[in-house]
Amino acid sequence: MNKTIRRASVFCLLLVLALLGRATWVQAYQARALADDDHNRRNTIAQYAQPLGDIIVAGNPVTGSKRTVGSDLAYKRTYTQGELYAAVTGYSSQAYGATQLEGIYSHVLDGTDDRLKSPTDVLTGKQASPGNVLTTIDPDVQKAAYEALGDDKGAAVAIDPRTGQILGMVSTPSYDPSTISGTTDGDAWQKLLDNEEKPLVNRALRQPLAPGSTFKLVVAAAALENGLYGSVDERTDSPNPYTLPGTSTVLRNESASAPCEDATLRTALQYSCNNVFAKVAADLGQDKVRAMAEKFGFNTEKLDVPVRAAKSVYPSGMDKPQTALTGIGQFEVTATPLQIAMVSAALANDGELAAPHMVSEVTDSKGNTLQSFADGDTERIVSQSTAEQLRSAMVTVVEEGTGTNARIDGAEVGGKTGTAQNGVGNSKTPYAWFTSYAKDDSNGKEVAVAVIVEDSGAARSEVSGNGLAAPIAQKMMKAALKD
Repeated sequence: MNKTIRRASVFCLLLVLALLGRATWVQAYQARALADDDHNRRNTIAQYAQPLGDIIVAGNPVTGSKRTVGSDLAYKRTYTQGELYAAVTGYSSQAYGATQLEGIYSHVLDGTDDRLKSPTDVLTGKQASPGNVLTTIDPDVQKAAYEALGDDKGAAVAIDPRTGQILGMVSTPSYDPSTISGTTDGDAWQKLLDNEEKPLVNRALRQPLAPGSTFKLVVAAAALENGLYGSVDERTDSPNPYTLPGTSTVLRNESASAPCEDATLRTALQYSCNNVFAKVAADLGQDKVRAMAEKFGFNTEKLDVPVRAAKSVYPSGMDKPQTALTGIGQFEVTATPLQIAMVSAALANDGELAAPHMVSEVTDSKGNTLQSFADGDTERIVSQSTAEQLRSAMVTVVEEGTGTNARIDGAEVGGKTGTAQNGVGNSKTPYAWFTSYAKDDSNGKEVAVAVIVEDSGAARSEVSGNGLAAPIAQKMMKAALKD
């Protein structure tokens, strides 16, 4: 063999070895990455190759599947009462992916989760039958919230204080996920994106806004827990009107005739006295108020229910007048409806916060449990005494104060209204908040709720927590308490 042929043979051998090495590398090390690549069409084909598993509410599926025509994606997702449950399910779209429960449990719902596979399926590569996701949602509470919100822009959350089960979660305006579940729904998708009301945003979890006077419950808890005042019935040192520390800015109350000067915490909650809670926050200092807020869940980066909620914020690095403003839920304090519902839930549960969750169980197609979520996984937030006192004051708010629209015959109801400034210099329509709890001793049922109405179309002078948000909360609580 001459020299030229020998060199060519060696070169060809090296090329063959390189190809074998590359093939081995792809098969042994890169197979999973290639299989999971978003651009791998086979994944989407596999995802929609069979009817999807269902998201279940009170034993009934609120999702389904429909056979497609003329597509390599055999089935597409359908929704029962899609607008009613969109804030719970999210969407599963052949073109735009999946969100919320549809996204988190996509592999269970499409049958590709390894936990669904039998030993035979693993060996043969056969796709398993899809599993199901069982939620904690009470359909009566969900419907009550959705119908009560109506055409308003806002959100509502209801929680069982003892278990942490989320009984209702609504965001309006809503949308029907069925309209974007296929591959030819571009017009419907673009319409949702262009909608200034942002129906795709889950306001209950993902849009923290100024909580206004509902945050006064947190400040009152800080005052009691830190010994600033011994009880909700001890008179405070609160001039009216109150001038923010080191400034000439005078903070006034909504009602000039309200008995807010040196008012007790009970009276201050009853009449929503800004002077009292701004002074309390300034006297405590930002560190103590923040510590209490964080116990309730503010500043938590990863609050998963299991959908991740946006962080509710109590700020840092403030001066004293800014700290005073946080005492009335303004400055840079923000909260989601979920977070405010958690405050009422902890107080209703004797000061212990049960971890909120809206999924009870994930199962395979035969009903065998793949994953379960325990109820009542609690953490103490405030003492039982503080919780009892604040519940008593919240009852006063509903019976004699600013929250009378939340009353329910035969039940103990406590609440707190809130009207939060919106826009520079409060130039936009204020937010109307209401948070509350209710207990029915006759059947032992309990519920805690939070409602925000961002915009109802009402005149500015008619915007109030009691007028707009409390009636919604009342309907949700009645639905939760009924036998």
